[in-house]
Amino acid sequence: MASLSSTQPGRFRVLKEGSKNRTGPVVYWMFRDQRMRDNWALIHAIDEANKNNVAVGVAFDLFDRFKGAKARQLGFMLKGLRQLQDQIEHTFQIPFFLFQGTAEETIPKFLGESGASLLVTDFSPLREVRKCKDEICKRVSDSVTVHEVDAHNIVPVWVASDKLEYSARTLRGKINKKLSDYLVEFPVMQSPSNKWVAAPNKSIDWDSLIDEVLRKGAEVPEIEWCIPGEDAAMEVLTGTKNGFLTKRLTNYSTDRNNPLKPKGLSGLSPYIHFGQISAQRCALEARKARKLYPQAVDTFLEELIVRRELADNFCFYQPQYDSLKGAWEWARKSLLEHASDKRDHVYSKEQLEKAQTADLLWNASQLEMVHYGKMHGFMRMYWAKKILEWTSGPEEALAVSVYLNDKYEIDGRDPKGYVGCMWSICGVHDQGWKERPVFGKIRYMNYAGCKRKFDVDGYIAYVKRLVREKNKRKAEYQLARQEKQHCTSAI
Repeated sequence: MASLSSTQPGRFRVLKEGSKNRTGPVVYWMFRDQRMRDNWALIHAIDEANKNNVAVGVAFDLFDRFKGAKARQLGFMLKGLRQLQDQIEHTFQIPFFLFQGTAEETIPKFLGESGASLLVTDFSPLREVRKCKDEICKRVSDSVTVHEVDAHNIVPVWVASDKLEYSARTLRGKINKKLSDYLVEFPVMQSPSNKWVAAPNKSIDWDSLIDEVLRKGAEVPEIEWCIPGEDAAMEVLTGTKNGFLTKRLTNYSTDRNNPLKPKGLSGLSPYIHFGQISAQRCALEARKARKLYPQAVDTFLEELIVRRELADNFCFYQPQYDSLKGAWEWARKSLLEHASDKRDHVYSKEQLEKAQTADLLWNASQLEMVHYGKMHGFMRMYWAKKILEWTSGPEEALAVSVYLNDKYEIDGRDPKGYVGCMWSICGVHDQGWKERPVFGKIRYMNYAGCKRKFDVDGYIAYVKRLVREKNKRKAEYQLARQEKQHCTSAI
């Protein structure tokens, strides 16, 4: 039996207190942390099940195609979940249940049908998920207890700070004080002591489901450079062929700011976003390399821990995390004072989406995101600030940047994405700078500054190659599909 202290008490919180006499099974409603290994929520669910001598099952709801996700995001997620079901059912004999619809209805219904006494769920700071959990707590039986586990952050968001932090500077010390308690090796996963005997697990037709989402979300097609799943995530982190920590870490502190060196980045963000790898595992493995590459590892850990958890802190304690209302008072006042300033260019959302601006560098960054599914971090700042410069005001700029980011980025609909847009446009986690037209006191970026940082023409040429290669493969795929359909009709 797993130790009762496997999961630190501070890592989970009680959302609803039900009966203390838990005779029904434990259900882990997986959402944000889609993995078997290094998953505190799953560890906690198994611990609680074994403690009460009951079974445990995993439930996943497609959440009504969360916030308009397309083939790019849903295809990646579903292919990872298909692997996860196979791993979790064969390794631990834990059944995996997949639901479609709204979790507010499917999860309480499943808890009632299975006679569950405890619901364990992932933590997310996003409004839609928190609202959904509140509704689930209202709908489930009074006897059901609900635990929320922060398996996504290394230091749980409510442990790191009990308030909205102003910047990385104010959060960094608080996190560092707690790291020795929370940045620890994971316990060995225990098997459940009881098998699931409730309603049988219906087989999942993954092929049909994936084909459906790829067809319906075809306007934003899948990416090819990132293979989904836990095993692929570990290969990107520590693989002997091209792993980040084993082959690409050396110059991370400098290469990460050069858009012409995409391999200088870790490549882990899609996996961390979908929870296919634990940020804690990434940090533990990175620390092993610190003696050899101290500067690179320290820079990586700053991004992985402090900056990423700062984004969760903002979205957790600021409900208006994607609105001008969520900006600091100085920034909001300055932006509104300059909202009516004359713009050299004003573009519509459609023009921006199609990269139809007079700025070839900006167009390249937009096309990189549309075709590659990932825009380089440095370019994301320039990209969002230009949207502020080219739209009618900060509200429209923020709405357009969030729309484009969520639609095309493989890791869209994420706290880091929202905070990235808020930093660029609304000065969140930044300070006031020299006042200028349109931007007010928001930090300014321009084409000339980018030219001083990197080879702008080289970046534009690099993106053009990406687009050409993508279009060529798309044309080849469509031709092959037409030929297949022709052969089928002939038969």
